[in-house]
Amino acid sequence: MNTPDRPATLHVALAGQQNAGKSTLFNLLTGMAQHVANYPGVTVDKKTGSYRDGATRVEVVDLPGTYSLTAFSLEERVARSYLLAEAPDVVVNVLDASNLRRGLYLTFQLLELGFPTIIVLNMMDMAARRGLEIDLAALETRLCVPVVPVIGRKGEGAEALRAAILGAAAAPRRGGASLNYGLLEPAVAEIQAALADQPALAGLSARWLAVKLLEQDAEAERLLTDRLPDTPDLLARAQQARAAHEARHGRSAGDTISAARDQLAGEIVATCITDTKAGHVPLSERIDRFLLNRWLAPLFLTASIWVIYQLSIVQGYELTKVTWPFLAGLRNLAADLLPDAGFLYDPQSRALGLWLVDSANTLLNYVPIFLILFALIAMLEDSGYMARIAFILDRVLHRFGLHGQSTLPFILAGVFAGGCAVPGVMATKGIPDHRARMATILTVPFMNCMAKIPLYTLLINIYFPQSKGLMLFYLSTITVIAALLVAKLLTVSVLRKEETAPFVMELPHYHLPTVSGVLRRALDRTWMYIQKVGTTVLAIAVVIYFLLQFPGVAPDRQAQYQTRAETAITQFYAAMGENPHRTVVDDPARLVELVNVYTDYRAAKLNAQGQVASDKVDAKYLGAHPEFAPFLARGGDADTRAAGRALKQLADARKTLRREIRQEKIETSLLGQIGRGLEPVTQFADFDWKINVALLASFAARESSVATLGVLFEQDEGENTTLEQRMGAERADQGYTALTAVAIMLFFALYPPCLATVIMVRIQTDSYRWMAFSIVFPTILGLAVASAVFTLGTMLDLTGLQMMTAVYVTALGLLLVVGLPKPTLRRSPARGPQIRPQMEDRQ
Repeated sequence: MNTPDRPATLHVALAGQQNAGKSTLFNLLTGMAQHVANYPGVTVDKKTGSYRDGATRVEVVDLPGTYSLTAFSLEERVARSYLLAEAPDVVVNVLDASNLRRGLYLTFQLLELGFPTIIVLNMMDMAARRGLEIDLAALETRLCVPVVPVIGRKGEGAEALRAAILGAAAAPRRGGASLNYGLLEPAVAEIQAALADQPALAGLSARWLAVKLLEQDAEAERLLTDRLPDTPDLLARAQQARAAHEARHGRSAGDTISAARDQLAGEIVATCITDTKAGHVPLSERIDRFLLNRWLAPLFLTASIWVIYQLSIVQGYELTKVTWPFLAGLRNLAADLLPDAGFLYDPQSRALGLWLVDSANTLLNYVPIFLILFALIAMLEDSGYMARIAFILDRVLHRFGLHGQSTLPFILAGVFAGGCAVPGVMATKGIPDHRARMATILTVPFMNCMAKIPLYTLLINIYFPQSKGLMLFYLSTITVIAALLVAKLLTVSVLRKEETAPFVMELPHYHLPTVSGVLRRALDRTWMYIQKVGTTVLAIAVVIYFLLQFPGVAPDRQAQYQTRAETAITQFYAAMGENPHRTVVDDPARLVELVNVYTDYRAAKLNAQGQVASDKVDAKYLGAHPEFAPFLARGGDADTRAAGRALKQLADARKTLRREIRQEKIETSLLGQIGRGLEPVTQFADFDWKINVALLASFAARESSVATLGVLFEQDEGENTTLEQRMGAERADQGYTALTAVAIMLFFALYPPCLATVIMVRIQTDSYRWMAFSIVFPTILGLAVASAVFTLGTMLDLTGLQMMTAVYVTALGLLLVVGLPKPTLRRSPARGPQIRPQMEDRQ
């Protein structure tokens, strides 16, 4: 039985500013008993966990890091909405002990909400190294709430914190320190008294709401209107008080409130903290003298980006060589469990099942990259350098509606070549400005991911063999120019009404990341990727499958293929003649089984690395199918060799037939029909149905463009030519020119993101509308650019290289025109936040 001071369940909210170590304390309290999701309707992480303290179960929610409880940013609104709606039993306010004045700005607002509150001074070791001696008793006296010192990354103070949480929940409720707002205090008291008399506002702090109304907080005004729809006089009184204060004192109520909080924070710091190293330059500032030096900062930033790129993208892809065999093994297992393949056609259950497995494996193959990437990002965040990256590049990117933290997503997506848009879009989650974050998400796919390079290489080798280097330079840089220009266009058009936040530039102290913290965050974020993408991709993969498979090959064509298959089988039996091994496959069903085993066996032998692996393949297949050994084994007597030759001819004939069927399916499929139906529109860019189908197929995966072209431009029997040679040979018949190649490459550069990236856009925006926009807008833009390039080039009789040069010069000039005007808001680094009481437009 639970005693009154030992409740069965406690609800605790962790609140604090960014970089205060809040997540570290959350992990320290909850251990592995935690769950990561999203708050309803938003993409902000919601981390929940629990632990048991005796008979009490303590549920902990880690609120988004925020500097205040205003309505400026999404994180601030989410944190405030949770506190007001859920009314936790205890609020644990985490502060950086080495920068107490900065954290107290939020503390005063939490205390005004009236919840039982505990102040946790984290990073006490950092404060000691800086020579700061904190009088904890004096601080408790000034704030009127318990103060608990901890060192989260070392696990020190956890037990004291747990005891303080139980104590705060059991103790009678008493308010914390009440901030006096000076000249504005009479107005605050008057409105507070009026609000306190309203029964509909029970459970809501009248003082907190009064202050918010005087700050002209839109969310607070909406809250009051919802609770008291028939009392507009309270809003009018708050408006009158604001106007009277500004007229009498020459400053807004918001400025007065901010100044009062800052003044009290300064007084508390002055009375409770002794600086024994006054005048000493902290280590973080000494490091910044080098890392943020005007001339050295770009070098350090470039080196950091290069390391992230090399370790996550390059080395991550190398690790996929280790993990892929496991995924391939899962596919083989699925293939064994599904119905057997037919001679020409597979059962739909098998074809669809393997399609889904292949689709999932494509995304799961990114897991090694994500593990490395998220670990590196966690290290940058914990060390404090991530904020420096934002500071260094924010001024430039801000001119185009982006944010300093847009840099990392662009790099991961492949600024010049070789990245991947999926981790690039995922990395946008840390951008605090919603408008800039959306602009980044929608422009990251313009970067040159690895999968775009094969098509560029193919077309350049065919049409620009003498200008390969110049064309690659154009393509690798014009995508960056396009991304910046499109970001600017979006932020002044469809994104102009999206939420922005007043810019807060904070340079936290440097810290050494902990192994446990880095690993935990990397695993958490990777698991979220597996969960979210794994469910969505299967649904979309089914749609793509049916678009490519149906209506299928016409009945008369099926009959022709069947006749050819029967002829190949007849030739096999004729070649076998009186061969004694023929008795094994006299039954046609056994023959189909033999061909399937032989096909799998040959594929396994080709993938085997070294003689040992090859011998294992032999042992596996010969052991599993001893009756087929004469057909699979090498060498042997004349009958065995003859059986092997006959089987190889049959398998090759089957492979040819199946390839032709696949090609015809593509041509007659819904996707193929769409390709032909698009010709009236795409003809202005000189795209025929084959190009259209290749581009449509590349939506599933960028690599599919070249693979589809390889099927569409198939070589004749007996030839052995490259795709470049086959496409080049058809230039005269199809009318393809170098201008066509330029139009295709520019369209491909601006083309909608691939299937995996589109899924990630949906996840990160939590909106099907923005997912659709990420497909439709780039399609229209890319087709317009490609059509203009081909049409103007043809009219002016320009070569492909001349037209590409003209496009590049025009885009670069436009970039300079848009980017040269200085932004309206200047930024500067600060050791604490630059809190602004009014919203600032970032345009």
